[in-house]
Amino acid sequence: MDPTNIYADPRTKQVADDFTIDQNWQDYTAEQHETWDILYKRQLECLPGLACDEFMNGLNALDLGAGGIPDFDKINVKLKKLTGWTVVAVPCLVPDDVFFEHLANRRFPAGNFIRKREQLEYIQEPDVFHDVFGHVPMLTDPVFADYMEAYGKGGMRSLGFDRLKALASLYWYTVEFGLINTSKGMRIYGAGIVSSRSESVFSLKARSPNRIHFDLERLMRSDYKIDDFQATYFVISSFEELFRATVDTDFGPLYERLNPCFDYTATGVLESDRVYNRGTQEYGRAGGRKRGVKPV
Repeated sequence: MDPTNIYADPRTKQVADDFTIDQNWQDYTAEQHETWDILYKRQLECLPGLACDEFMNGLNALDLGAGGIPDFDKINVKLKKLTGWTVVAVPCLVPDDVFFEHLANRRFPAGNFIRKREQLEYIQEPDVFHDVFGHVPMLTDPVFADYMEAYGKGGMRSLGFDRLKALASLYWYTVEFGLINTSKGMRIYGAGIVSSRSESVFSLKARSPNRIHFDLERLMRSDYKIDDFQATYFVISSFEELFRATVDTDFGPLYERLNPCFDYTATGVLESDRVYNRGTQEYGRAGGRKRGVKPV
């Protein structure tokens, strides 16, 4: 979406320089609240045993299943007390520099609209369900909350290096589509997975995708899928591993080593990779979502 278009949309009313708007919770319709409840129920039916404990604990801590779209003012009281984060409403995807500044200051920008009923399974632009259900529970975990702040600060430093694609890849393969090894087995923590019933199963159970251990530079050199299930998922051992890899890395020299374009395809497996599952990639080869292929 062209961010300049938001000024012509009367629903956004007044947009600040940081793209924040009032949530106007009272303006959501009964049907929109019901859509949240349907999505929430669908995910809670499949996530136990798939999502990591930190995510499930965050859902409970913020009481996101209380009924209807959450009121940001109410959940922010709890979230700020836990980790110092807050959720701010935005009308659409925000520019990179604005996004980084929000994260660096422990503010998570969440889309203020909710998908239509015919989009229950998939929506390309993140809505309030993806952003709040998918992202916010993990912000109750102190280590992951610190990682998100560090990512925002790193993003602000990256703007002079022309390596936003690499930084986007890091966000995509961790915050959006990350997996974690736990004492109970491999689990999901990425928002793009936990907010999708079908990908929650596909990411952990399907034979098609690669599952490879997290390596910061390798990951940042890797392309990714933006409109379908991932061909590769990267797996961390702990959130501390993810946090330390970020804060202990001097990104300046790393950005200089990286190419403007990706070096590795989304499906590739390297000899140096620590591989948990070398995928068949049959889902993507058959055409994926565009051809209505059943995930395998």
